[in-house]
Amino acid sequence: MIVQQTNIEYRRRNKKHFRKPVLYNLTQHLRVVAALVIREMQARFGSKPGGYIWAIVDPLAHVAIMTTVFSTLARVPALGNDFALFFASGYLPFGFYQGMSSFVAGAVRSNKNLFSYPNVSPFDAAVARFILQLITSVMVTVVVMLLCTSEGSRLHELSLAPAVQAVVVASLMGFGMGMANISLFAAFPLYEKVFSLINRPLYLLSGVILIPDNLPGPIFDALMWNPLVHVVMWFRQAIYPEYTANGLDKLYVIECASVLVMIGLCLFSSSRTLREERI
Repeated sequence: MIVQQTNIEYRRRNKKHFRKPVLYNLTQHLRVVAALVIREMQARFGSKPGGYIWAIVDPLAHVAIMTTVFSTLARVPALGNDFALFFASGYLPFGFYQGMSSFVAGAVRSNKNLFSYPNVSPFDAAVARFILQLITSVMVTVVVMLLCTSEGSRLHELSLAPAVQAVVVASLMGFGMGMANISLFAAFPLYEKVFSLINRPLYLLSGVILIPDNLPGPIFDALMWNPLVHVVMWFRQAIYPEYTANGLDKLYVIECASVLVMIGLCLFSSSRTLREERI
C-alpha cells in the first residue's frame, strides 16, 4: 500500500516533466519546418516576384497550347463549351500529384548540408516541401481557373468540397510517392532514370485531355486502375454538374493514397542509405 501511494505521488510530481519534452519537441519541429518552408520558398522562387509569376505562367501556357491544338480539331470540348476550362480541369488536379511527387523526392538531396545540425531531420525537409508545394498548387489553381475560362458561371456553380477533396487526395498520393522515391533514388540511382521514363506517359493515361467514359470498354477498364483518372474525374465533377463520372470510385482513390503514404513512410524510415549518410 505504501509503495502504491509512493508511485502515485511520484507520477503526479513528475507529470509536467513527462509532458514537457513532448511539447518541446513538437514546438521545435514546427519551428524547424517553418524555417525550412521559408528557405525553400526563397530557393525556389527567389526574392523577386518573377519566380511566383512563372509558377502561374507555366500552367497557363500549357493550357493555352492544348486549347489551341484541340480547338482546331473539334468545335466543342467533351464537357462544356470552353476548351481552356476543360483542359485546366484535368491538368490542375493532375499537377497536384505530379508537382508534389517530384518536389518532395528532391527534399533530402537539396537540403543535405542542413542535416549536420541536430535539430534538422530529413523528415522536416520533406514536410516543409509538402506544405510549400500544397500552398503553391492551391494558389496556381485558383489563379489559373479564374484567368483561363470564359464560362464564369461554372465557377459560381463550383462544388468546393469535392474539388478540395480531390486535390488533397492527389497531394497525399504525391507525398507518398515522393517519400518512397527519396529512399529508392538514394539506394538505386538507376531507378531514378527508369521512374522518369515510366512516369512520362502518365499524363496521357490520367484522363487529362479526354473523358474516359467515352472510350471503348477494355480501354476504359484498364484506365480505371489508374487512381489519377479517378482524381481528375472527381475534380471535373465539381466543375461540371452535368458530368456523371461513370466509374468514379472515391474509396479506391483514398485507399491508394493511404497505401502510398504508408509505403513511402516505411521506406523512408527504414532506408539504410539515409541512416548511414545521415541525409
